[in-house]
Amino acid sequence: MLKSLSIRDFVIVERLVLEFETGFTALTGETGAGKSILLDALALALGDRADAQSIRDGADRAEVEVEFDTRSMPVIEAWLAEQALDGDPGTVSLRRVIERSGRSRAFINGRSTTLAGLREVGERLVDIHGQHEHQRLLRADVQRETLDAHGGLEAQVLAVASAWREWQRWQEARAQLAREQASRSAEIDQIAWQLEELDRLDVSAGEWDEVQAEQSRLAHAAALIEGADSALTALSEDEGAALERVGAIASRLRSLADHDSALVPLIELLDGAEAQMQEAVHGLRRYRDRVDLDPARLQAVERRMDAIHGAARKLRTTPDEMPALRARLAARAEELATLGDEVVLAEREAEAGRAYRAAAAVLGAARRKAAQKLSREVSAAMADLALGIGRFEVSLVAIEGGSLHGDERVEFLIATNAGSPARPLARVASGGELSRVSLAIQVITSRRSAVPTLIFDEVDSGIGGAVAEQVGRKLRALGAERQVLCVTHLPQVASQAAHQWTVAKSVERGVTRSSVRVLDAPARIEEIARMLGGASITETTRRHAAEMLSGRGPVGLGT
Repeated sequence: MLKSLSIRDFVIVERLVLEFETGFTALTGETGAGKSILLDALALALGDRADAQSIRDGADRAEVEVEFDTRSMPVIEAWLAEQALDGDPGTVSLRRVIERSGRSRAFINGRSTTLAGLREVGERLVDIHGQHEHQRLLRADVQRETLDAHGGLEAQVLAVASAWREWQRWQEARAQLAREQASRSAEIDQIAWQLEELDRLDVSAGEWDEVQAEQSRLAHAAALIEGADSALTALSEDEGAALERVGAIASRLRSLADHDSALVPLIELLDGAEAQMQEAVHGLRRYRDRVDLDPARLQAVERRMDAIHGAARKLRTTPDEMPALRARLAARAEELATLGDEVVLAEREAEAGRAYRAAAAVLGAARRKAAQKLSREVSAAMADLALGIGRFEVSLVAIEGGSLHGDERVEFLIATNAGSPARPLARVASGGELSRVSLAIQVITSRRSAVPTLIFDEVDSGIGGAVAEQVGRKLRALGAERQVLCVTHLPQVASQAAHQWTVAKSVERGVTRSSVRVLDAPARIEEIARMLGGASITETTRRHAAEMLSGRGPVGLGT
């Protein structure tokens, strides 16, 4: 149940805190005083779209907070605990802040949350019926959703949607198999010649680096031999070669070491250098003997390099990537060979089709039962509202091949006169009739809702007199079961409420402000009298208002 609404700097409301009661509360006041602003603020706190234009002139931000009593709603308590958003037991607060920059923030029990989270919990707490609900009622999807909600068919609807999607998935898989058959064959052929090319060359891992190194060595063999000979000559074969000179220097220092032992470490360094130079000489001789001038081998290596490079260019890869490419192509060839089993796909599709038809049959049977019940109840409600319409019917039209929403299309029909055939709502009802039919449907379907708070925003427009009184009685009876808030201009409706608030607009120092006042018994008489008589309120009008307020008797919702 809605406990309180706090508004700060929203549209023309500067500061406002409202405490709500159980039962039926009427919200009245002059046109433009700001009644719908309160509902807009509430909708904002429940996750509605934010707009920086709704911030009061001169303010930096708007803020709305609502608090609900959830002691009788364990589902909400469990959801809050699951989301780590629980607060005081039996209470939940929702808050929304809109910045002048357009940024919007949402909070549940003081903790930051997403807008989706705010909407999810808000939809379980409040059901708002707008003044344009009758226009939405002309849409086929709204008619279907209304019937399913009234029949409590949410589980069956979800089962059908899930089964339909699964069925469509396998149908699409088969269709895709047929569409891709040609491209799959082309891909198999392409992979076959690529593998043939790779297998013909049989490039091993690391081979490209090896042949590049060998080619470089063979191509520069003469220079390599010449360089090795030159180094050998300088080190050991020329007169005064480096190896001979280092040995002579070490020998000279050894003869002097007897006079100064500090020369010993230096002699050891020279001895080591001489040994390493000797080793280098031996290595250079071995290297020179191993390097061959082999033009035939060089040609063979270069032919191999050309073949690998050409194949890599043809396959749009690099020579060193060819072994990895072959592994990938072989894996893809194996995958393509196992894909496209039409028999398996056909079996899966048939199985999914049977599952959908079974789920759709269950939903269809439940819809037929719910359609009969809703037809009876709305027809009875329309009779109470003196609509002058014969009857209301919910028609189920078969959809060939089924759909995401089942095997039937839901259509609301009315008969304008007794004995006349029922025709689609959109073709028959006038604006006034449609408004009243919508109101009858809303009152009936609200009884099935598990939402504890119901709000009606001027849904009684276009009616008056005895019909308006019947509407008020039905809302009052609904208020015995739920918390009901109704924005109305009709005294017949407002007089049936257990509580009444009035909204007024004033201008202070050039600034327009809106305020709400809770009416006591004398103030209610004055407000009802105003609604009856307009600007001129007489004692007769006041007596009439008092009679309307005192004439409220026990009422029921009817069938």
